[in-house]
Amino acid sequence: MNRLLVIVFGILITIAFSWVGFVYSSYLQLGGLEHHEDEMSGDSFPPPRSGIAQRGSLVYREMGCVYCHSQQVRRPGYGADDERGWGDRQSVARDYIGDRTVFPGIRRIGPDLMTIGGRESSREWFHLQLYDPRIHTEGSTMPSYRFLYVRRPVVGEGSPRALDLPEGYRPPEGYEVVPTPRADALVEYLLSLRMDYDLPEVPADD
Repeated sequence: MNRLLVIVFGILITIAFSWVGFVYSSYLQLGGLEHHEDEMSGDSFPPPRSGIAQRGSLVYREMGCVYCHSQQVRRPGYGADDERGWGDRQSVARDYIGDRTVFPGIRRIGPDLMTIGGRESSREWFHLQLYDPRIHTEGSTMPSYRFLYVRRPVVGEGSPRALDLPEGYRPPEGYEVVPTPRADALVEYLLSLRMDYDLPEVPADD
């Protein structure tokens, strides 16, 4: 009986130390992180995402983008992220504090997206990429998300939001392709992914 109590007590102590080591210590280290206030401009970093970009993060999750794309720039010496132009600095915990859900990812089949909003600033580019990635990259293995777009008859002069599709991807004469609200939200989220600001831990110009 005494040995059973010792075993049970030992198990409880082991669990308690594990919890302190992995959970509570992380909370002490990261739980107090706040946005960085720039003393000169008064701006807060990382900047908050707009409401439509936050909705877009839900579409990003639903589409399973995290299974092929990461959102974490590695420090120099731990990969070729800086050489590939994926970021001027490593990403740190403070970069994620404004997000309800973060998508650091576990593997990269496609490029890292932590700074994609700084690398590509055209909404049209993102819409074409989502509609069919082969428009930009022949032989791309990225799936097409055409179901996020609507093909409809042209009315009058047509919608100013209709995609300017290249030859071979255009709908039949008299039709146009326009983004759905989900496509617009996803593009706004992708545009918001950027690290063009300084943080105390990692100045952007280092």
